[in-house]
Amino acid sequence: MPAKPPLHILLCAPRGFCAGVVRAIDVVERALEKFGAPVYVRHEIVHNKYVVDALRAKGAVFIESLDEASAAGAPVIFSAHGVPKSVPAEANARHLISIDATCPLVTKVHRECAIHHKRGRRIILIGHAGHPEVEGTVGQLPDGAVLLVETAADVAGLAPADPEKLAYATQTTLSVDDTRDIIAALTARFPGIAGPPREDICYATTNRQEAVKAVAPRVGAVLVVGSPNSSNSQRLKETAERAGCPYARLVLRAADIDFPAFEGLRSIAITAGASAPEILVDELIEAFRQRFEVTVESVMTAEENMFFPLPRALRENA
Repeated sequence: MPAKPPLHILLCAPRGFCAGVVRAIDVVERALEKFGAPVYVRHEIVHNKYVVDALRAKGAVFIESLDEASAAGAPVIFSAHGVPKSVPAEANARHLISIDATCPLVTKVHRECAIHHKRGRRIILIGHAGHPEVEGTVGQLPDGAVLLVETAADVAGLAPADPEKLAYATQTTLSVDDTRDIIAALTARFPGIAGPPREDICYATTNRQEAVKAVAPRVGAVLVVGSPNSSNSQRLKETAERAGCPYARLVLRAADIDFPAFEGLRSIAITAGASAPEILVDELIEAFRQRFEVTVESVMTAEENMFFPLPRALRENA
């Protein structure tokens, strides 16, 4: 049997679950313990098929509309991405038991936007149209109170009624570099625009992108474990490309790896989006071990010890 070719894997750290994702998954599991199945979850609790399928097997029912919740008194969980204000109001009108799993760092953005609105400022939200976090943030305020921009070029097209009364906020899972460019364009055009006391992009998004920047120039390929609808996972792939890696791919599972593309490579890097479980990283490494003589080196660029408590309704019964 021919010897397997050598392959050195740089394993990014931090990677995988962030505190908000851990909390959201715990919310669903604790609600199932407390109420029994079914527990309804509006939208995917986090953007990862493996996680969603595992919770579905335990009795979680994922819905896109509260019409799908079968009866009054049923528990319904709002995903980590947050929801418009109209959703809890509708749940209350339907006599459903609302449990909010919104990441506290997303809630922080909601509160900042509400304060700016109260002070008479129009909010410019930097984010991706159609993403549930953006829909949830926009839905905190009356129609027209929030303007959405996706790129620095979009800033030139803004025509606010009062350019002196503006504030900006951002989606928490964006590219740090892209967002910096958009903020620069906003402040250049509207010098008096108000911003958040601390940046809105979450610590986990920033840390995972910095880890990828550290390894991408050293390897021939970067694999990001994550779902296509995961914003932070997509940004990790883009970060690797910008940092000079010639081959960067987003994969759900080991079965998605295009192994012929790795022929002749001596080193690669692996990371995982904030909603991807570590078991899928292990699965990728094992798949490479079957084809290569693998060595693994952990590259840590930051330490994380963030923790978010469960919602009060579930904490009291912990």
